[in-house]
Amino acid sequence: MSLWNHRDFRLLWAGDTISQFGASIGRTVLPLLAAGVLAASPFQMGLLTAANTAAFLLIGLPAGVWVDRLRRRPVMLAADLVRAVLMLSIPVAWWLEALTFTHLVVVALLVGAATVMFDIAYQSYLPVLVGRDRLVEGNAKLTASQSVAEVSGPAAAGGVAQALGAANGVLATGIGYLASAWYLLRIRAVEPRPAATRRSGLVPEIAEGLRFVFGHRSLRAIVGTTGTANFFDGVSLAVVVLFLTRDLDLSDGVVGLLLSAAGVGGVLGALTADRWNRRFGQTRVIWLSMLVTQPLGLLLPLAEPGWRLAFVVVADLVTAYGTIVYNIAQVSYRQAICPDHLLGRMNASVRFVVWGALPVGGLVGGLLGSEIGVLATLWVGVVGRVLSVVWVVQSPLRRDASAVDAH
Repeated sequence: MSLWNHRDFRLLWAGDTISQFGASIGRTVLPLLAAGVLAASPFQMGLLTAANTAAFLLIGLPAGVWVDRLRRRPVMLAADLVRAVLMLSIPVAWWLEALTFTHLVVVALLVGAATVMFDIAYQSYLPVLVGRDRLVEGNAKLTASQSVAEVSGPAAAGGVAQALGAANGVLATGIGYLASAWYLLRIRAVEPRPAATRRSGLVPEIAEGLRFVFGHRSLRAIVGTTGTANFFDGVSLAVVVLFLTRDLDLSDGVVGLLLSAAGVGGVLGALTADRWNRRFGQTRVIWLSMLVTQPLGLLLPLAEPGWRLAFVVVADLVTAYGTIVYNIAQVSYRQAICPDHLLGRMNASVRFVVWGALPVGGLVGGLLGSEIGVLATLWVGVVGRVLSVVWVVQSPLRRDASAVDAH
């Protein structure tokens, strides 16, 4: 039976779509708010980029243990409500003329902590909700909606920032989190209690998850590729808005439209991922999708005013396409091979590295932007991302379809 007919999945899907739309607006508006209204420096932009994902380093590993000990849906609900309150504090502070850069960083840090809990719980909840045999379909549908949000979010954010002010655009993010919580509340499926096992303590349980991930050669390669790509994404993200607004002298609205190209690529990737998995096999798609698409990212620093602005669109669209196809394949692969009792810790262990690399990259990008300039830093980011594919190309995923069992 198709997941189109699965009521509870549709509710999860609807809530996640609205939440992702709001988050997409927030990811575009906050840097615009910092760069334009608060006149942030390159280092401050790097600090804000780092704050968005620093929680994956700070609480990522224990979060996996906590999620494995609890039902996942209540964790997701609590995370949505916390994120809504935090994001809504930004326009309130703006209206009161009390908004500061420090406020943005603190909100980004705390929203990041709630996102850690939500994401680990969400990836551990999906196999319970839909079954392991429909993970690729479920991940593809969720990713398609997220990619639609990536298309419309930056464009909407740029328009709102230009017409009403960047701080007002954050309202959509808070409302999106509230809507996500409302849809989650309506899911009827009764989630089983976590198996009653003897708890050996936080550190030993964290270590069990790490051993599972890093003792598996293919999982280790996936972590290497994703973590490396995210580190250099952090480098690029720290300066890309400065590159577009200051080096190329583009308006907020145009920046939003250009950045929405990544969402178009993501939608196309999500819609076609299942076809590529059937044609080439899941393990082959994991490495082939990155190898073929990521070199087009080298066009981004070559962009200039005029027709060469198309380089931004092509780079963002193609690299996002490949990344989404890769992510659907590798996330479904990870969920399929992991025992139920380790799902939270497996996801947390992976995300500790791959998302923890983003704030480090953001700080490095901010420092490099101050020292060697915005354009040179952007080159460092895009070249490093292209090289990230080496991990999976050199793994059992490339050599043998039986990589599922390769330890």
